[in-house]
Amino acid sequence: MKKLLPTSTAGSLPKPGWLAEPEKLWSPWKLEGEDLVAGKQDALRLAVEDQRQAGIDIIGDGEQTRQHFVTTFIEHLSGVDFEKRETVRIRNRYDASVPTVVGAVARPKPVFVDDARYLRAQTDQPIKWTLPGPMTMIDTLYDAHYRSREKLAWEFATILNQEARELEAAGVDIIQFDEPAFNVFFEEANDWGIATLEKAAEGLKCETAVHICYGYGIKANTDWKKSLGSEWRQYEQTFPNLQKSIIDIISLECHHSRVPMDLIELIRGKKVMVGAIDVASDTIETPEEVADTLRRALQFVDADKLYPSTNCGMAPLSRSVARGKLNALGAGAQIVRDELAA
Repeated sequence: MKKLLPTSTAGSLPKPGWLAEPEKLWSPWKLEGEDLVAGKQDALRLAVEDQRQAGIDIIGDGEQTRQHFVTTFIEHLSGVDFEKRETVRIRNRYDASVPTVVGAVARPKPVFVDDARYLRAQTDQPIKWTLPGPMTMIDTLYDAHYRSREKLAWEFATILNQEARELEAAGVDIIQFDEPAFNVFFEEANDWGIATLEKAAEGLKCETAVHICYGYGIKANTDWKKSLGSEWRQYEQTFPNLQKSIIDIISLECHHSRVPMDLIELIRGKKVMVGAIDVASDTIETPEEVADTLRRALQFVDADKLYPSTNCGMAPLSRSVARGKLNALGAGAQIVRDELAA
């Protein structure tokens, strides 16, 4: 990106009420068949327009064509039985009924590539596409086949790399892998999680990002955050090895969090997606609040490597709140751009 402080979202935006029940994760579709296909595309265009009007520079699809950032990708893979379900602990935080890996996992055909082509056709601006990371994928399943978290992660990394290469060929400028599991499973992340992430990004010429957050603004996540004390230092466990990795951009949660800003120093030299929008609150930030977060981050990252963003996805929020937050992000980044130019 040549533009200073290019803005983007971390991923999801709220879906229109006519497409799925609003303010809810895993919300079932309200349409079927060709109506659903058309409805998803309509919603994607609306998401693009909301971002454009807010002055967002790197455009995403708002994840309008998928129910969930992990499971929708897995639904398209073979070797996973969605009818055979088990209850597992998701990121050591809450129990969920999840599908079972019953055989060798494979990707029979591209998952999001047609959607990415559609997004590419909607805008001349740079576009970003999000994919779940290998470690976060294995944390959303019951494995009755490989019986090894590491082995399954390597299999998913290979599949993700296939998808990522085709997304790049479809015109995607930044491919982002979502790895909130890195903030929980530190030893595994350092032992093999970062290596599987690099495998997923292997051979890509477009920019790559890893998004590591403290989760959507749902009760299980907000309750967990309350247990983390006065300082959230989870990033400290993985940032040194991520700094050495091939990943170009590293995303972290900043605004209204207890993450010490100086942890950004651990990834000096990388581009940094700084979360300047709190997705766990309906309160809309002011542009000046966004600008203040960015100014503090600039103590630890060079301006040409700072990418203002949201802390996480905004799917559980109302559309009006999300639009207000997008507007604040765009305006706040512009304040700091103007200051730097002066």
